[in-house]
Amino acid sequence: MQFKRQYATIKQIAEDIYYHPELGYKERRTRSQVMAYLKQINPNIKFDDFSITGFTTSLGNKQAQDLHVAFIAELDAVYAPTHMYADELTGAAHNCGHYTQIGIALALYQYLFTTEAYKELAYKLTFVFVPAEEYLDLNYRAELLKKGQISHYGGKPEAMSLGVFDDIDVGICVHAIGGEFSKRTIEINCDLAGFLYKKYAFEGKATHAGFDPFSSKNAYNMSTLFNTAIGLSRQQLKESEHVRINPIVMESDMSTNVVPNHIIVGTDLRTKSVAYLKETASKLDDAAKGSALALQGNVTIDTQMGYLPFIQDRYLSTFVEAAFHENNEIDELLNDNFISAAGDIGDLSFMMPCIQIGYSGFTGTIHGDDFIDVDPTFIYEVFPRFLVQVLQQMNGNIDKAKLYKRSYTAYRELIDSIVQNKMNLS
Repeated sequence: MQFKRQYATIKQIAEDIYYHPELGYKERRTRSQVMAYLKQINPNIKFDDFSITGFTTSLGNKQAQDLHVAFIAELDAVYAPTHMYADELTGAAHNCGHYTQIGIALALYQYLFTTEAYKELAYKLTFVFVPAEEYLDLNYRAELLKKGQISHYGGKPEAMSLGVFDDIDVGICVHAIGGEFSKRTIEINCDLAGFLYKKYAFEGKATHAGFDPFSSKNAYNMSTLFNTAIGLSRQQLKESEHVRINPIVMESDMSTNVVPNHIIVGTDLRTKSVAYLKETASKLDDAAKGSALALQGNVTIDTQMGYLPFIQDRYLSTFVEAAFHENNEIDELLNDNFISAAGDIGDLSFMMPCIQIGYSGFTGTIHGDDFIDVDPTFIYEVFPRFLVQVLQQMNGNIDKAKLYKRSYTAYRELIDSIVQNKMNLS
């Protein structure tokens, strides 16, 4: 009954966040609203802040199992200025469903605290409200990096760098499932791609296009050759790795009567595994170098780390599956899919075992202009009630010998082994 009693208020808060989206590391209104409601539930609540807008709060203490579980919700919106409810000033829109994650986290916290059910858990449960999951607004984040206010573009890697997850053993996330479903559906073991963010700056020699094209070195043609090389190389890329490449012109200064001497091509590079991410990045770099060399130009290559691939922890997912089979409110279970979307949960999963439970209840295209929820009862009442069943399945049953823990230092070493910046071919 508790979930029914709190449903209307939780729905109202989540919808208000939906209509007031904020981009990463700027989620100040969202943060204040979430904190204010949590204080209504628990006037003695304690918050620990991190990374501009992120914060945590905990229920219970480490007990006999010495286990610490994190329930993670994401505060930020996507940049989608054409979305039907986008912010007119910032272009932010909640068309990835993060607003529902916040509502679900609030519903779960309110139930556990109000009923004192958290006292029955044989582990400490920490709610982690993370900023900046979406990899965007990069110029703003680059400024934050320069000022030393952050050290990572993504909110979870930033939290990792600040020690937020040092004392945590298990991470649980939830996320909207893309697509429309006729039945109430959840998803487990949906792995995600990892990606790099690559920039190729081709440099040539400008001349008058009519009077003296003969001594020019056309940077635009170098980029065209590069795109052709990418297209011709696709047959060499393993289908099993779900490679995605999307080159775009990011910067150029061209006119029709001057042979262009500068152009920047940028692309995401997504693969299923870290090893193939490195291999494919090397192939792209070779294509860029060869294209510049063929037309007597130069190329500078800049590589930024996006997010690591996410492999969901199959052991932890068994508790979700067991809860589903005991549940009589959710109709369908999707299992063992892969999509080429990415998320910074992949980075956190390097440090500790993580799962991300998907949930239906939406219409429109995720990250699209028409994305909105259509089954709020499922999202804010039924699904949080199911999550309690998951927590109960885990209660006293998690074998710590089946968990793993890596350090942030090890994470940095892995990232540094992937990324090579500012390579120049003259």
